[in-house]
Amino acid sequence: MAGVFEVEVDGVEHNHGHGHRDDTSQIGLSERSPEDKWRLEHAKMHAKHKGHEAMHAEMVLILIVTLVIAQLVLVQWKQRHPKSYNLVTLFQMWVVPLYFTTKLHWWRFLVTWFIFSVVTAFISFRATRKPLDCTTPRLVYKWFLLLYKISYTTGIVGYTVVMFTLFGINLIFRIKPEDAMDFGVSLLFYGLYYGVLGRDFAEMCADFMASTVGYYSASGMPTKHLSDSICAVCGQPILVDVSEEGIIENTYRLSCNHVFHEFCIRGWCIVGKKQTCPYCKEKVDLKRMFSNPWERPHVMYGQLLDWLRYLVAWQPIIIGLVQGINYILGLE
Repeated sequence: MAGVFEVEVDGVEHNHGHGHRDDTSQIGLSERSPEDKWRLEHAKMHAKHKGHEAMHAEMVLILIVTLVIAQLVLVQWKQRHPKSYNLVTLFQMWVVPLYFTTKLHWWRFLVTWFIFSVVTAFISFRATRKPLDCTTPRLVYKWFLLLYKISYTTGIVGYTVVMFTLFGINLIFRIKPEDAMDFGVSLLFYGLYYGVLGRDFAEMCADFMASTVGYYSASGMPTKHLSDSICAVCGQPILVDVSEEGIIENTYRLSCNHVFHEFCIRGWCIVGKKQTCPYCKEKVDLKRMFSNPWERPHVMYGQLLDWLRYLVAWQPIIIGLVQGINYILGLE
């Protein structure tokens, strides 16, 4: 049987037994794998909360009731005041991840968030100026179209990596499943997050631009006559004929015979939400001519974006509210 004994050597008393066992346990703990450490912490948590079943039931009830009430409030708010709801949701979608990523030191996300915020803030600033500059719709369209393509491609690549990992294809390249899954999920999140942010910012800019008259005079009549070689939106020369295929962009002629650069008229149509010629106000079916890639998403994709908005913007607020209620009631 193991015992505890003391030995005195050179006048120094040494204790062998429990102290040695504690040192051994500490060394053994440091040598454990992350999974073993997590299981040990999980067991300690269960031991700490043993006998708190009634308290835990109250906490679960508070969580369910809060989620139901919050969902009802958000639905009513969205139906009655959609503009304020969308603005608040957009602001929280933009700011809430910044708090958590700063706290967790996720520098990669912070760098991409900063670049997106600077460029989008500049674009939004241009879109809200009065009178509206003639080149702004072109600039707004090009930026959000680029952002849409990047986020869409990133999301597709992330989804593909996740599926390949589930089928074990990562093992062919000797990549650990957890590393491949983390990479795929990260790309998928980046694609969805910046995709939904870009879409919401594009709609916000569209609302501002649609209410701003900057292409024509206040009386609604053109102040000058434009030739066929001048774009009726930006006033810059048109280098590609209507019948020719452009390398960068094409040239379009509406039923009123006014001609435009492709990006100029697409910017007016898509982010300006107008069904009239930007120059003479003649009614034309612009939506039939041009399709907005983010205007009519797939039903499942639209639901996914709505779920992501709720998860990122409102779920942390609701969880924080639940934790505050538990703290006030002394529940642990």
